[in-house]
Amino acid sequence: MKMNVAIVGGGSKCLYLLNFIEKHTFQIIAPKIVAVADIHPAAPGFVKAKNQGLFVTEDYNDFFDLEDIDLIIELTNNLDIYNDILSKKKKNVRAIAHTTAILFWEIAQVARKEQDTSLKLHEAKTIYEVMINELIEEDVMVIDTDYRITDINDTMLKKLGLKRDEAVGHFCYEITHHRDIPCSGNNHPCPLVQSLETHKPSKTTHMHLDKNGNELFYSISCYPIMKKGEVIGVFEMSSDITKDIKRQKNMMQQEKLMSIGRLSAGIAHEINNPLTTIMTSSMLLQEDTDPDDPIYDELETISKEALRCRNIVKSLLDFARQSEPLKISINLNQIVMDTLFLVQKQAGFNDVKIKSNLSENLPMTYVDKDQIQQTLINLALNAIEATDSGGSVVLSSHLSPETNMIHIDISDTGCGISKENLDKIFDPFFTTRETGTGLGLAITHGIIEQHGGKIEVESAIGKGTRFTIMIPVKHGE
Repeated sequence: MKMNVAIVGGGSKCLYLLNFIEKHTFQIIAPKIVAVADIHPAAPGFVKAKNQGLFVTEDYNDFFDLEDIDLIIELTNNLDIYNDILSKKKKNVRAIAHTTAILFWEIAQVARKEQDTSLKLHEAKTIYEVMINELIEEDVMVIDTDYRITDINDTMLKKLGLKRDEAVGHFCYEITHHRDIPCSGNNHPCPLVQSLETHKPSKTTHMHLDKNGNELFYSISCYPIMKKGEVIGVFEMSSDITKDIKRQKNMMQQEKLMSIGRLSAGIAHEINNPLTTIMTSSMLLQEDTDPDDPIYDELETISKEALRCRNIVKSLLDFARQSEPLKISINLNQIVMDTLFLVQKQAGFNDVKIKSNLSENLPMTYVDKDQIQQTLINLALNAIEATDSGGSVVLSSHLSPETNMIHIDISDTGCGISKENLDKIFDPFFTTRETGTGLGLAITHGIIEQHGGKIEVESAIGKGTRFTIMIPVKHGE
């Protein structure tokens, strides 16, 4: 509906009204200013109206002769003028005093500010969501002072394997640590508590569990959210440093192996000759002794123990002499099949089924055949020994496109390895077997490292163990 408006008073308020109506689109009533009156021709609203070709006059009484006026707005702040307008206007013409106009003016200002605030809030929320979900690669949570999660980014939800409604509103320690109580103690400090106490950012390292119960190490930083000098929550950023931790452990393992290797070589050389003398002497004495003589059995024990010591020394030398691999181009499936042939009798003797599940499209790579076969035989025999009668051992292979590495898995249905021993199995001389030297897995680890690969292990008590050897695909070496 169209409404023609005449304004009495051409000052700054008139100018604002002219600009406002010009810029905005109205839904129900379409106001249009058609006339402006002011006793000062230089008034800004009067000048703009004149430049736009509107009807302008220095005497507002001229409005009463116009036929197309629907509304007269008085903006002079003079009630006498408004009362005069009321007494002279036509009955079908409405009039608004400056006080009423100011009221609507204020309402419009508030509405505009609210609209601007809503727009800024929407922009801020959009920027925030883009930042935590697109720009920030770390895991992000917003946590209330009562440990409840108020927001969480998509990156962290994906890692945890959860939907947003499965995390928001729940306790942070429940989601990330699967605990019933908040984190505490010197070994597991809560960064939220630290930020609440100090009103400053805090940093710590935690161990989380993923959806499969695997350990993930995180560096956690908390930044307090302040309101009127009080902390109302924290913005928590956590970065997965599991790979860094594993890399550091591997470096420490390598340094340890090198040190022990040098020590082992020295010890082995020093005691090898005396052992040979003891074993030879006991065997010569045994030949000259009557089998019924009690000394004969004692000499037998000396020979056997000396031979056992000599085997340990040989293992030490093998460990210390880990030579550079002599690589040839080969399909790793061939080495796996050769390994199966060599260990199948031992598997049959233990009543353990051993089988393979090999990828047909495995690429050729360059490895030392003898060294890789040594590692596979060692792992396969360990798996057979750890598996009860009726169990099974499976050797499988496949190419991982993500890492461009060939994976060889040795899985068993045996007794499994406890968590406290899992981190020690590659340490030299660590063994849980009475007759073991604790060097087999250490040698295996060294061989795989020399090939630029990795070896990982997963195990659960009563469910079995899986060793995974990862060899990079290399060509022309």
